[in-house]
Amino acid sequence: MARFPLVSTAPVPERAVLVGVEGRPGGWPVERSLDELERLADTAGAETIARISQRLDRPNPRTYIGSGKVEELCGLVRRIDADVVIFDDDLTPSQQTNLERTVGEPVKIIDRTALILDIFGLHATTREGRLQVQLAQLQYLLPRLRGMWSHLAKEQTRGGIGSRFGQGESQLEVDRRLIRNRIASLRRELKELERRRDVQAKSRVSSNSFRVALAGYTNAGKSSLLNKLTGSAVLAQDKLFATLDPTTRAYRLPGGRELTITDTVGFIQKLPHGLVEAFKSTLAEARDADLILKVVDASDDDFERHLEAVDRVLEEIGAGDTPAVVVFNKCDLLGDEDRRALSLRFPEAVLCSAYTGEGLDALVDRLSVEAARLDAIVDVVLPYREGALLKAIHEQGQVLVEEFDENGVHVVAKVGPRLGGILKPFGSKAN
Repeated sequence: MARFPLVSTAPVPERAVLVGVEGRPGGWPVERSLDELERLADTAGAETIARISQRLDRPNPRTYIGSGKVEELCGLVRRIDADVVIFDDDLTPSQQTNLERTVGEPVKIIDRTALILDIFGLHATTREGRLQVQLAQLQYLLPRLRGMWSHLAKEQTRGGIGSRFGQGESQLEVDRRLIRNRIASLRRELKELERRRDVQAKSRVSSNSFRVALAGYTNAGKSSLLNKLTGSAVLAQDKLFATLDPTTRAYRLPGGRELTITDTVGFIQKLPHGLVEAFKSTLAEARDADLILKVVDASDDDFERHLEAVDRVLEEIGAGDTPAVVVFNKCDLLGDEDRRALSLRFPEAVLCSAYTGEGLDALVDRLSVEAARLDAIVDVVLPYREGALLKAIHEQGQVLVEEFDENGVHVVAKVGPRLGGILKPFGSKAN
């Protein structure tokens, strides 16, 4: 065995240098933001070796950071043999090109958006998820295409032999045209999938179930909360963006009322706009919900900034006015004093732990209250042939009176507005 040692086949993590700029008043402290960037890099399979930060009023238009800091970066990269440099903010195509030329090959220069797109590419599992990620990646790539065949263009400028071919489209133009065609094709495919999703959503609406969507910062514990409430086994990991595809589960409240709970993709600060656009059909689950549970990691020091980031994305997708309840998850990690302080600051919020189950009864009670908020009392007589409607009243409402006679079933019940509208032809009287 000593003569034939085992060789590890595990991929060697790339060595990363993180670069951040602090300058925007009221923004995230650069160290906090770089902490999150390090977690993103870890999720993508990179190992953070070093960090560089700089205070600037505005980014350098050529290299994002100042020229002196660029020299410091080059020296650090060579000294620690880094593989990739990750910037905490978006780089323009020209900034990325200038930095690549200065730092030199084979070191890669990427920004936060490219890193998030890479993680989404790793974690997308469904066909729709993969198409959405590919669309966002191509939209990001298109303005960053550079002339891979530029050596031919240089030869043509010299004149003589070899200067007269390639008078039509350049390779760069061909590449751009191919990417634009692929983007158009992806949009058509996603449009078709969106139509199918709309049909499914309409069927859920017609079922009159109260619809709840879980929204929150990535790694706030949304999937764990869904699992704990419904007894399902949705993937839940201590990783950023562990799940991308929405998952809907049915849940029955203690009074018998049915509702659906949908787990949506996690949000993050500086979430690329292209991703929000690409995932709009998926995020529509939150927009079309009757209630949004904003799940917050109570143990995170930056939970208020996380909540602000969630609110921004909800506004962007048109869900800013949807009724919402803040749910502080992971409260088992807080001390008694911290819990009391949280309750005083957010008296309308629910404190719970998906890990221990603590506070879930209070959350279920709150769901019952919210589901009944728009209910009205109806008084109807249902013919016996309308057994499906009677079942819907039992599943989605609260039956107060139920009597059987030769005319049918006399029911007095509290029901939601959608079911109340369906019951109107049967002589319902809303109180």
